[in-house]
Amino acid sequence: MTRPAPTPCGRPGCTGTLMVTGFCDTCHRLPPAASAPATPAPAASGRSAPTSPAAPPTGPASTTSPAAPAPLDRDGLVLLPHIDAPAPGVAASTTARPPSGGRRCGFENCTGTIGVGYDGGPAPDHGFCPECGRPYSFEPRLRPGDTVGGHYRVLGYLAAGGLGWVYLAEDTKVPDHLVVLKGLINTSDAVARRSAVEERRSLTTLHHRDIVRIITYVQHQAPGDDEPTGYIVMEYIAGRSLAWLRHASDAELTGLFGRPFGIDHVITYGCKILGALEYLHEQGLLYCDMKPDNVIHYGRDIKVIDLGAIRRADDRTSGLVYTRDYAPPKRERDQRGFHVDSDLYTVGRTLQALATRAAPASGLAARSFDALIRRATHPEPAARFASAAEMSRQLWEVLREHQALTWHEPYPERSTRFTPTGTLFGAALGTVPDLAHWAAAPDGPRTLPVAAPEPRETARGLPVPIPDPDDPAAVLLGGLAARSPERVAEQVAQDPEFGTVETALWLCRAYANGGGPEEAGRWLETARRLGAGEYDWRVSWHRGLVRLAEGQVRSAEEEFAAVYAALPGEWAPKLALGYCAEHLGADEQRTRDYYEAVWQRDRTQGSAAFGLARVHLRGGDREGAVAVLDGVPTTSRHHDAARVAAVRVLAGRLPYPAGAPGPAEAPGAPGGAGARGAGPAAARLREAAERFAELARTGEGGESRDRLLAELRESALANRPPGGWGPGFPAGEVFGTDDTVPALSRLLSRSLRALADQARDADPSGGGDLRGDLLDRSYAVLPPPRLRLVPAGRRGKRQG
Repeated sequence: MTRPAPTPCGRPGCTGTLMVTGFCDTCHRLPPAASAPATPAPAASGRSAPTSPAAPPTGPASTTSPAAPAPLDRDGLVLLPHIDAPAPGVAASTTARPPSGGRRCGFENCTGTIGVGYDGGPAPDHGFCPECGRPYSFEPRLRPGDTVGGHYRVLGYLAAGGLGWVYLAEDTKVPDHLVVLKGLINTSDAVARRSAVEERRSLTTLHHRDIVRIITYVQHQAPGDDEPTGYIVMEYIAGRSLAWLRHASDAELTGLFGRPFGIDHVITYGCKILGALEYLHEQGLLYCDMKPDNVIHYGRDIKVIDLGAIRRADDRTSGLVYTRDYAPPKRERDQRGFHVDSDLYTVGRTLQALATRAAPASGLAARSFDALIRRATHPEPAARFASAAEMSRQLWEVLREHQALTWHEPYPERSTRFTPTGTLFGAALGTVPDLAHWAAAPDGPRTLPVAAPEPRETARGLPVPIPDPDDPAAVLLGGLAARSPERVAEQVAQDPEFGTVETALWLCRAYANGGGPEEAGRWLETARRLGAGEYDWRVSWHRGLVRLAEGQVRSAEEEFAAVYAALPGEWAPKLALGYCAEHLGADEQRTRDYYEAVWQRDRTQGSAAFGLARVHLRGGDREGAVAVLDGVPTTSRHHDAARVAAVRVLAGRLPYPAGAPGPAEAPGAPGGAGARGAGPAAARLREAAERFAELARTGEGGESRDRLLAELRESALANRPPGGWGPGFPAGEVFGTDDTVPALSRLLSRSLRALADQARDADPSGGGDLRGDLLDRSYAVLPPPRLRLVPAGRRGKRQG
């Protein structure tokens, strides 16, 4: 087997070739950018989510003004500020400060603790292990001025790492080339020895833009040593560790970031860290020791450093290296060791620590971030995120939610967990009443329909989880109509291969939507028996749908809350929770928070828009409701319904809780204490007429336009103040030219006769009772005839 030809360095005057580390074996530098070997890019799902085509532009934007969105980088994350490289004299100290707090002995796997002070005294830098009696020393083996490997001159001490001293050195062969030397604190420590070897082996083959790179490996035997000590030579990352953020003053952070350090910066750090860990996990490695100290912010990027604790994912025998405050609980470590979810636990604790210095997220995004941390650090490992990619995606979604709620700009993005849905629930505001609505005489002025929709309607309108592509039945189920669950159930009984989790969930939804919640519940239990785990969010989602179909909204709320806890970045559970809070009459602010988190991020979500509009109307905020409805874009299939709803909201009467004083929009406006609600002001009525005329010009509405016109005229008549609409009366085609009761009554009567004609046209037999009822109403709204004296020649003729 022939080996590939070595790659030349490419630097002028250098005759070396590139080692497996990517560095030259002669000048020990990376090759020029043009000849640098390609580095595999991390998966988008782990490094960060890709930028949506619909996302806001990532060009220049002010980071100093709270009114401007923060600029984004190529991954759709917040652009980090540039950190200048500190001078070597500032970065490295010439005085060694041994670590304190105690370390594990590790000699022949001894579990004793060394380096602990007694009776309040300082921690000793050398001594004997209290368990095995083995001598130890934390003193550095190198001093400033020492030369290692023939050309690496030590400048000073960077830190006392978890397993050894870290030195800053300069390469005397290459001007201005700084490197990092890492050696062991105590070479008798078996764990440290194993970790050093593992770090050297691992770093040699790892190539990721957010992980520190190794240059080479050298040995150095100091005077008096029995054997040489090995040192890893790494690239020097000139920046600041994230641990600095926890101790910096508010003024320092604001000066660095151009604005107060925010949760969006924390999330950006988290997504980048998770990208690096996902790469390690793909290599079958665990990091084990994530903490703010092990991440360097340099330039506008980050690097994960100190991979001394790295281990194979299947290693269950060697000693663990970790930091207690960031690692899972001791009982878990002792019983199951470290796994991928353990690494994610350390990331969660790291983000939690950084968030203590950050300005909190906006609105519901603060709860979403907290929910993400709770899942990452859940005491039950099975409840945590299963992969770095999954956690990164949810973190990225929380960032989008925070940005939308902060800057009030949409950040739409296709969900990775739920299929898009065009179904609109709770659209009563955007639906013009049918003919039967007009046949019955109203008991007082009509009010706008602002009650929460029925639970079963909502269950049918909520989105469906994306099927598991690895499920054998997923493709077959995609083409079936949900109206035939019995046939699918028969197929399951006949073909065992058709009996999968996705089939059971499909049948659960089909029966729930078809009015069979009991049968839906049985299929949900079947899904659990077929392999849906205890912490599978899909089970909670479907159980919530079944509870809605049964009308048990409070129980449904508990299930949707569990989905929110598992998927804190997704919009679907927030939409469901917003409905539950609204239906149960919970605090309106809570309802508003859920709906707004969905709508602000994606204005095409019609169900959230109508829910938020209902919240505004119940609070007497007509303008707020109209603003939300106007925000539904033309690209949404619910745009027309929102336009109709805006017209109805502007002209309609606002209901409010019994016993509460009615909101008045203008002096003399109908409503007030004891009334059923508040009618519109003349200005709102005028705007409604203008919008209705625009609907007519664009040809929208059809026959429903006549019904909407009847509603507008009825509202103008029923809500007319005792003294009339005044100078603001919107004279025109919709309301006529006279602000009088008789004039408005005649206009309404004309509209009702037009609706009677619709009933006749819809029914070949003449419209039946509905047409007659509409005609009766058209006559009933007219004012009673008035008799007056007339000349004798015309006496007996009715005038009116």
